[in-house]
Amino acid sequence: MNRYLSILFVFVITLTTAQEQDPIVLGFSEYLGYVKRYHPIAKQAELTIQIGQANLMKARGGFDPKIEIDNERKKFKNLEYFDQLNATFKIPTWYGVELKGNFEQNDGAFLNPQAFVPDNGLYSAGISASLGQGLFINKRMADLKKAKFFRKQTEADRELLINQILFDASLAYFNWLKAYNEIQIYEQFLSNAEIRFQGVKRSVENGDKAAIDSIEAGITVKNRTLGLEQSKVKLMKTTLELSTFLWLNDNIPVEIQPNVIPDAFIENSIDNALEISGLPLTNFVIENHPKLRSLSYKYEGLEVDKRLKANKLLPKIDVQYNFLTETADIARSYNTNQYKGGFNIAFPLFMRKERGDLRLAKVKLQDLQFEIDNARITIQNKVFALYRALESFETQNQLISAIVADYETMLNAEERKFSFGESSFFLINSREKNLIDSQLKSIELQNEYLKTKAKLFNSLSRDIKNL
Repeated sequence: MNRYLSILFVFVITLTTAQEQDPIVLGFSEYLGYVKRYHPIAKQAELTIQIGQANLMKARGGFDPKIEIDNERKKFKNLEYFDQLNATFKIPTWYGVELKGNFEQNDGAFLNPQAFVPDNGLYSAGISASLGQGLFINKRMADLKKAKFFRKQTEADRELLINQILFDASLAYFNWLKAYNEIQIYEQFLSNAEIRFQGVKRSVENGDKAAIDSIEAGITVKNRTLGLEQSKVKLMKTTLELSTFLWLNDNIPVEIQPNVIPDAFIENSIDNALEISGLPLTNFVIENHPKLRSLSYKYEGLEVDKRLKANKLLPKIDVQYNFLTETADIARSYNTNQYKGGFNIAFPLFMRKERGDLRLAKVKLQDLQFEIDNARITIQNKVFALYRALESFETQNQLISAIVADYETMLNAEERKFSFGESSFFLINSREKNLIDSQLKSIELQNEYLKTKAKLFNSLSRDIKNL
């Protein structure tokens, strides 16, 4: 936490100070830590967990006990037609069974005969159950099961969202590093070109060289200056792109100041920062991938929905039984001869709606299974390809390093020959241009190498824990 506070302090100072300061290195790990902690998309990803928990709470509400009170009264011209009170307490259970307690008190001159109850009211307690549809699975049960799967799905989706924002932020950092390194190259060779130009000018003034050499040296300075200005534009763009990922607490965006620079030795720490160090291909378990876990939980939810649709093919048989008593002490006044009960049976003859719903549920499951199979093979092949690409980059980096070293040797040799008068300015420029191109190629290769590391991190969809 102290390192985050230190970086925060640095950002605040750089935002309020315009004077020249010593360079401040923004480490890759610290940068990702800020992105994960404060970026709005990262915070938005946390909301998916809350959505899953809210849906689970909502589904559990289907099993909450209920109190219902119904009172209806009619009075006209000083005559009380009726006054009916009905209070009920219901307790839903997991299966299609509901426990119920009731108190009923009715009075009035024009009561329906079936509403007549004792003067002190009538108590009842009983049970209602679904013996066909809804016994082993009903909408309440299905909603709760699907909500549990959805909560797990949101946890996997959160990992995917966090991973994606860290991946995008990593690419922005690598592009920033590339533009910064290119500026260092152009500044170095511009300085060399200016020194060489001044030396050629003095030689021309002393009559040792032709004036055309001075013009050629001046063109080289202008070319190097042009390359530097173009690289500065790239750095400005990549810096602004990087700034879009940097936020402080309270949703305050951060602007990277000129004295903040990237980590030039990022290759030594990127594996630890992305937590992909020591992950051989043999340890890759594709079933643990958040994408497949999310689709798997979605499949489980659709499976519950299919079971509910299949349950609709059963006949609807609802039964209820309530024993009646005039006293509130129900347990002691139980009498099997005093009750109110009944049943209801419904069964569609063709069941076209129910069979159609079930067929649609099966099609959705099959469609999702195809998606899961495709996602599995896509992720697997992508991860395998990235491992192979990283192996190739090891060889490419060795080759480009050797090429750069060789061009440096050739340039140094040409400059020595030039100092002895055995070479020309044209040959020096040619050697130097080849060296610049090889160094830019090395930077480009480093950028591709780092991006491949980030792609591997993204393909594995790891959630970095130590930021």
